[in-house]
Amino acid sequence: MQTALVAKETRLTDSSQILQLVTFTLGGEEYAVDILKVQEINRMKEITRVPNAPYYVEGVINLRGKVIPVVSLRKFFGLPEEEDRLKQKIMIMDIQGVTMGLIVDTVSEVLRISSSIVEPPPAMTSSVSSEFISGIAKLEDRLIILLDMDRLIGKEETASMIGMTEKAAIEN
Repeated sequence: MQTALVAKETRLTDSSQILQLVTFTLGGEEYAVDILKVQEINRMKEITRVPNAPYYVEGVINLRGKVIPVVSLRKFFGLPEEEDRLKQKIMIMDIQGVTMGLIVDTVSEVLRISSSIVEPPPAMTSSVSSEFISGIAKLEDRLIILLDMDRLIGKEETASMIGMTEKAAIEN
C-alpha cells in the first residue's frame, strides 16, 4: 500500500499539492482531517460531565492542567454509541481557535495523498451532511471522507464550548 501512495505522489501536476491527513474510523466509515488541526491523540480517559451541555458534548477532561471540552462525533453524526469505549481515542484538535477533544472509534494512520485524487463531495454521503465534507479521497482500495472541521463544529458550537469550559474551570 505504501508503494501505491508513492506512485500517486510522483504523478503530481503543477496544480496538485500533497495533503497530509490523519485518518480515523467512526461507525465503519473512514474519515480524515488535516494533520495541522490535530495536536495529539490520547487514549480514552475519564470525562467529567457538564450540566446543560449540548447532547453531543461528553464533558471535559483535564489535559496537563487545561480544561478541554470533549465532543462525541458519534453523537454529533447521529450514530449509536460504541459499546467498547476503551478502544476509542480522543483526538485533541484546534477548531476555530478552540482546543477540544473529539472522540473517534480508532485512529488509523497519517496519510500523504495528492489533491488530484480528491473529488468534491456528492450531494449525500453516509451519515454526515455534505456541507461538512471537503472531499472524497479515492485510493486504490478505499474511499476516505475528508471533513472540514471548521464547518463541522461551527462558531455557535465553539462559543458554547468556550463558555462551558470556563464554567467547568471555575467549578473545579
